[in-house]
Amino acid sequence: MKKVAAGVAASHPATAEAGQRILRDGGTAADAAVAAVLACCAAETIYTGLGGGGFATYFDAATGEVTCLDFFVAVPGTDGDREAGPMVAVDVFFGGMPQVYSIGGASVAVPGVPAGCGEVHRRWGRLPWADVVAPAVELATTGVPVPAAHAQTLDACAPALAWGEGAPVYTPNGKRLQGGDRLFHQGLGTAMARLAADGPGVFYTGDYAAIMVDTVRAAGGSLGPRDLADYRVLETPVDHATLAGHRVLARHDMNRTVDTIAGLPDDLSRPGRATGVATALRDQGRQKIGDTTNVSVVDADGNACVITTTLGLGAGVWLPGLGINLNSMLGEGELVTDDMAPGKRMSSNMCPLVVIDPDGHLAVAAGSAGASRIRTALVDTLLGVLVDGLDMTEAIGRPRFHVVDDTVHVEPGYPREELSALAAAGWQIKQWPGMNHYFGGVTAVGQAGAAGDPRRAGVGLLL
Repeated sequence: MKKVAAGVAASHPATAEAGQRILRDGGTAADAAVAAVLACCAAETIYTGLGGGGFATYFDAATGEVTCLDFFVAVPGTDGDREAGPMVAVDVFFGGMPQVYSIGGASVAVPGVPAGCGEVHRRWGRLPWADVVAPAVELATTGVPVPAAHAQTLDACAPALAWGEGAPVYTPNGKRLQGGDRLFHQGLGTAMARLAADGPGVFYTGDYAAIMVDTVRAAGGSLGPRDLADYRVLETPVDHATLAGHRVLARHDMNRTVDTIAGLPDDLSRPGRATGVATALRDQGRQKIGDTTNVSVVDADGNACVITTTLGLGAGVWLPGLGINLNSMLGEGELVTDDMAPGKRMSSNMCPLVVIDPDGHLAVAAGSAGASRIRTALVDTLLGVLVDGLDMTEAIGRPRFHVVDDTVHVEPGYPREELSALAAAGWQIKQWPGMNHYFGGVTAVGQAGAAGDPRRAGVGLLL
């Protein structure tokens, strides 16, 4: 089998370049993935940030072991001394339809990105922590050009992102950022430098913890010092399924991605598979509005690290002077479950995964943005690579469909004979006018190459 070349795939050129730089400096896949995630927190703040949460999947080439870490957000309120006030409703146009979304201090959950990056580095990193954070410090200090695809996402999410203190960031001088404009957060360079010097603890028990608590509570939230001090990264069970003789391994997500793969039809030849795939993908939940980003890394030793992170839409609650927007996860209706209690980890659709070939070697390291479309994007990409024999760029870039109840949402260029089969089987077809970030944002490195999703201005860089 073809060995996977060392490389990085991400949803912003600056993010991928940060990871590639760390690989060239002798870092592991974990070092490079952490560097790329922290770079995301400066370059991709439309999608993620230090105030968010996420998940990591790590493949150890020497042992074949796969580990999944949960550093997603936790429900605040363990201090028990503050009741959250009302959230702030905003109208967000997503998929062409207005939807009400909730932000503000009461939507802020306990963030996990700093702790998660620290734990990935502690377990599998090799370079000094400050070296791994250095690319993010530089990006945060100088600012980063906004890709046109990110600007399109901002257009949809501006009612939340450009709310309150986000307005001068995303609509400087009253004009919304466009492709090529510089995204810059005053103070974020200082925050990244402090993270490099003091480590993630500065956000949980250090100076920034106190600032976070005061800021969130002033905005009507319940986040307290105990919530932050008690936060821990969790190791979570690994699900697995077989696809085309390969083993797919990942965490158990809300959308049951691995279960969906296990439920795909035995005959995966085209065009007949479309109805079986659509049935397996049938989504009974409301479409989540928030967004995510992903980085996928493989190092020269064959280790892989895939990390997906998110802010939701962002609460519009910014740490003063530090350029950090906090998450809005408690305002994500799809993620709010009946069993939520202070200290409990919230659920998520994020699903960073690895695929192992029949000989036990790494075949694919991949993840996706796109909330409830994450599963759709990953399944289609894996079918493209493992079943259809496409290279990674073709598999990620080809038109996709996504199922919502009895409707198939489809990008232009999807094979007509498959759409006809879906219609004949009773599915409603909704044609979209163009490729769209709604359909996810895969980044992947594997035997078929490295690529990022054109829907998100993604890139893949090999050493």
